[in-house]
Formats: sequence, C-alpha cells, structure tokens
Amino acid sequence: MSPQLLVLASTSPYRSELLKRLQIPFITASPDVDETPLPGETARATSIRLSQEKAAAVSAQYPDALIIGSDQVALLDGKQIGKPLIHENAVRQLRSMSGKTTCFYTALTLLNTKSGHMQTEVAENHVTLRDLDNAEIEAYLQKEQPYNCAGSAKSEGLGIALMSSMSGSDPNALIGLPLILLAKMLRREGMRLF
Repeated sequence: MSPQLLVLASTSPYRSELLKRLQIPFITASPDVDETPLPGETARATSIRLSQEKAAAVSAQYPDALIIGSDQVALLDGKQIGKPLIHENAVRQLRSMSGKTTCFYTALTLLNTKSGHMQTEVAENHVTLRDLDNAEIEAYLQKEQPYNCAGSAKSEGLGIALMSSMSGSDPNALIGLPLILLAKMLRREGMRLF
C-alpha cells in the first residue's frame, strides 16, 4: 500500500520550511478562506475554526490524502491580533505589545480525506516583548518587514531581539506549524517518520 499524499493547505513559506524538517514529501495547496474572526469568537476558537476550514477548503481536490491546516491568532489585552499586512498596522501592534505578554494560539488540523478522520489541537506560546522605543520599532520593521506574521515579529529572525522571554510546548508553533503535534497526529494516521 502506497503512503497517502501529504498536502500542506498553506502558501506560507514559513510553514513549508518547517514541514521540510520532517523529511516527508509533501505538496502545497492554496486554501481560499476568509480569516476574519466571527463576532464574539475567542482567539483560540478562531485559530481552530480557520485551521479546520483551511484543511477542508482543499479536501475535494485530494480524495486520498492527509491534509494539514494551520492558523495562528494572537491575543493581547483581550483583543485578537492578526497579520498587520501594512507598515502602519505593524507599528501599532508592536507599540501595543511593548512591555507586555501576548498569547499566540497556533491551531493544527490533520484531515484524512480517505477516512474522513479529522484531528485538531492547539499549541500555546506566550511571548513577552521588551519595552520598545519608536526608533527600535521602525528600524526593526524596515529590516524584517514582518507584515504577514501575526503580532509583527518573527521569532525565527531578527524579531527574537525584541523579546524578553517566551514559553510554550513547541517553539515551531510560534513560527506557524507545531511540529511536535503534527508528528503525533501523523503517527496516529499510521505514517512512519523513520
């Protein structure tokens, strides 16, 4: 029996780079999903719903595959923080996060389109930024331009220098794909990693 096709339902280069670490062949597919939070939806619930919707969005194209959906939502002072997309939003995000702890919820879904079995779990990471001045924020954003990253700071890049601490069960989750959870889910589906 040949192994099922592994599909990453994401166009994120960060998620692709992370998935390559598991040394399993995979393809990527672009899910067309509106990432707007629903009224009254918690950050954790938003991340779960979007990870499931991303996996489901490409499932019809791959009837015998394991599809990975993932989404990250940050929470600061009771408010969801998404991708800033533009410089002005990134400045606002980093100013509001300065000297505070932000919780990042990274939801992961693995959908077996052959059996219909869906697994979803969430990894939590807490990141505390140093007290940042405006010059540091501007200089950082000019160098790294993290406009497609929730919270406007890449922990895998120069953004680590903005942080005073971080905690969580999987450092990869903060970058966008919880590999510890993914390895566990793949094993549940019978996939051998070595």
